[in-house]
Amino acid sequence: MSMLKDPSRKYRPFTQIALPDRTWPDAIIDKAPIWLSTDLRDGNQSLIEPMDAEKKMRFFKCLLAVGLKEIEVGFPSASQTDFDFVRELIDGGHIPDDVTIQVLTQARDDLIERTFESLKGARRAIVHYYNACAPSFRKIVFNQDKAGVKAIAVAAGKTIKRLADAAPQTQWGFEYSPEVFSSTEIDFAVEVCNAVIEVFQPTTANRLILNLPATVECATPNNYADQIEWFGRHVDKRDSVLISVHTHNDRGTGVAATELAVMAGADRVEGCLFGNGERTGNVCLVTVALNLYTQGINPQLDFSDIDTVRKVVEDCNQIPVHPRHPYAGDLVHTAFSGSHQDAIRKGFAQRKDNAVWEVPYLPIDPADIGRDYEAVIRVNSQSGKGGIAFLLEQEYGINLPRRMQIEFSQVVQKETDRLGLEMTAVQIYTLLEREYLQATAPYALKGHRLQEENGTSAVDVEVIEAGESQHWRGIGKGPLEALVAGLPVTVEIMDYSEHAIGAGTNAKAAAYIELRVKGGRALHGVGIDENLTTASFRALFSALNRALGQAAEQAA
Repeated sequence: MSMLKDPSRKYRPFTQIALPDRTWPDAIIDKAPIWLSTDLRDGNQSLIEPMDAEKKMRFFKCLLAVGLKEIEVGFPSASQTDFDFVRELIDGGHIPDDVTIQVLTQARDDLIERTFESLKGARRAIVHYYNACAPSFRKIVFNQDKAGVKAIAVAAGKTIKRLADAAPQTQWGFEYSPEVFSSTEIDFAVEVCNAVIEVFQPTTANRLILNLPATVECATPNNYADQIEWFGRHVDKRDSVLISVHTHNDRGTGVAATELAVMAGADRVEGCLFGNGERTGNVCLVTVALNLYTQGINPQLDFSDIDTVRKVVEDCNQIPVHPRHPYAGDLVHTAFSGSHQDAIRKGFAQRKDNAVWEVPYLPIDPADIGRDYEAVIRVNSQSGKGGIAFLLEQEYGINLPRRMQIEFSQVVQKETDRLGLEMTAVQIYTLLEREYLQATAPYALKGHRLQEENGTSAVDVEVIEAGESQHWRGIGKGPLEALVAGLPVTVEIMDYSEHAIGAGTNAKAAAYIELRVKGGRALHGVGIDENLTTASFRALFSALNRALGQAAEQAA
């Protein structure tokens, strides 16, 4: 077989819709659409290993918890497992009164009859049927002309209507899909749907669902929006039909196509949690819903515990959610870059309760979907002072002074370069302990006695040097000045700050000192203790020992 030098010559551009007066680009989405989960049908049939009954039930309960009111639960005429699952939902009383189940069938009488058998006794149910209408399917798959395709849709609709009329104890809903709508001539799609409308005679009180699937995504999202708007203008009894959209993700724009379709007049959105489905998947309902949420629109779906939802879906589908998946991935609320971390930290520091969300780089508050803030900033060799400071503050209540942030970030970066891995908050705190809190050589503070009178402080500190005890004494206007006066080396305090860690009887004090020894480079020290004076003394010894240690290393 010879290869084309330019393989692109095999393909043809998609046909544009003639819609010069399109209105959807000026539309604004201001409310949630009707949602339908197809996880248990479309999602399930795309799995290498379809779900068993236990997994399907677990998934169904998860969808209920999320708040889905319409759920496509299976293809009962095609699978005994699906048939039995539908029966269990009905006979076992698992369907809440405000939830409607939906099932799919092909446009064949025997399969339609089997579908109605599965639904006996249901309070409410939607029967969804389909047949392919696109030219390639008419020619290659079914060898049918347009009239034959329309006749199939009409005949199946009549069978469904007859069987539904014979079971009035169920409140029936009906859905028809001109499959591969996205590749079907738009006027023919309307012609077939109008013929189906004639069969079901929908009303404003009992509307027919017309699902217009991008079965294969074959054009840019704006073209799909044009198709939806054109269809809505030309279909009969528009006020008595619900236009539903079911986008796949072949071009990677399923979410965009869905959003633009809603702007173009679609009433209902079908998809799967986290985008499972044939080939590249269905549109992700989580993404579409939370996109609305970030615009101040209640999506009417509850993803406040996104990690629990994700775990159920991963366990049932045996497909992991990508770490960069919008909103739900492990890394989507994470910043490794130093400049990003610094901006996020400043955003958190300045935000006020109940104010409009405005944190750089984070379109959604992680807390709103059950994420804690530890996941927001992760530290690796690309990270900067902001991320390190954020983790220490959030997890340990330690608020490093700005210049110390710069100094300590260099210590952390050296460690991440050595490890080649990111560092957790625990590892960062351990490094802080090792570098600052455990800097006890050459001088280890054993204890101190402080006397204060008329604004003058006298201090006697006991110090261990090389295993030997010493006493240093000094007098000054405050405890720190007195301690500095008693040191055997000349030091200059450049900066000092302190703050409480915690509150009440369990509170501790953290003290930070920046000092220079003998006019050398300024270095920081940290001290933590229940007593503020002791914390400040520990901070001074921390800085002193670090400075002397680094001077000794340089001299060597």
